[in-house]
Amino acid sequence: MSSLTTRGLTKQYKGLKVVDDVDVDVESGEVVGLLGPNGAGKTTCFYMIVGLIRCDSGSIKLDEDEISDMPMHERARRGIGYLPQEPSIFRKLSVEDNIMAVLQAQPRLSNDERQRRVDELLEEFNIAHKRTSMGISLSGGERRRVEIARALSLEPFFILLDEPFAGIDPISVVDIQHVISHLRDIGIGVIITDHNVRETLGICDRAYILSEGRVLTTGSPDEILYNEEVREIYLGSDFRL
Repeated sequence: MSSLTTRGLTKQYKGLKVVDDVDVDVESGEVVGLLGPNGAGKTTCFYMIVGLIRCDSGSIKLDEDEISDMPMHERARRGIGYLPQEPSIFRKLSVEDNIMAVLQAQPRLSNDERQRRVDELLEEFNIAHKRTSMGISLSGGERRRVEIARALSLEPFFILLDEPFAGIDPISVVDIQHVISHLRDIGIGVIITDHNVRETLGICDRAYILSEGRVLTTGSPDEILYNEEVREIYLGSDFRL
């Protein structure tokens, strides 16, 4: 079992601490949310774990290895996948070629191994029927499936999903929740940051609620839901899952 942890994660801009002493723990096969009101520091914290932003102080560890100074591509090689909010699919390539493009960069694989891996991922994510469809023709939910399948082609231990529920219809939301549940079932740790709190809490095992750069509380969705302080500053008194 692998673990991804942060300890004392801190970031400031022009003397203002936007992330202040944040500890996060994620294990294999666990879905964890990073949530909070606008300006809480959740996105900055998320980007520091991914490697898009360097932390000022604190540590980020993959198992026992310190990775806080590693560039993003090295973290990916170590097993930390990342799916940005913006569409990352190659619009003018077929679904099959979208996945194959990533595998082509893996010199250790033979052509037969690459093709077998593509076929497995197409079946695993229920997109085999879209094999020859161009990226530009896919729905929001289909696009997300292809992007996640492509990220999985590198066999990561963890995947960080940035706003996975943004800009997709309700049917696609349920579809993506099922995909995330599948990632958990096959032992991949998932971190989600999203403004769609209901959809995120609906799939998370645990969530961290950030406020003013610090962790306000952490717990199961039910524990978050019935936390009076969280309701006061974030969810509102009428919020329901």
